[in-house]
Amino acid sequence: MKKLLLLLVTVVGLGFAANAQTKPAEFKFDAETHDLGKIKLDVAVSYTFNFTNEGDAPLIISKVEPTCGCTVGEYTQTPVKKGEKGFIKVTVKKSGAPAPFNVAITVTSNARTSTKVLYLKGESVAAASK
Repeated sequence: MKKLLLLLVTVVGLGFAANAQTKPAEFKFDAETHDLGKIKLDVAVSYTFNFTNEGDAPLIISKVEPTCGCTVGEYTQTPVKKGEKGFIKVTVKKSGAPAPFNVAITVTSNARTSTKVLYLKGESVAAASK
């Protein structure tokens, strides 16, 4: 009975040790903030945030939510395997009065840091009159 209990404890312990060494999916972005500079009102401007999965598990993005209705996000829809690259493309189209802006884009995924925030900043300017 003692040998069986010792064997069971050993097997369970090895299982926990092997699982503890597996790193969950994790983002490594080239940049987490980008300055678009001056953009003309009512003109769409895009920027792509590139990332690499530095974890062992496949990285799955479940949603990308910009804080502004003037911004739309596209992203890698398929799981990003260990060492592979993915993207989050953000398009901004400002309207209204010229002003500085700072848009946050919240990315939700299965990564160890499950919520990541990216930033786009810049200044909207009036289009040159003809």
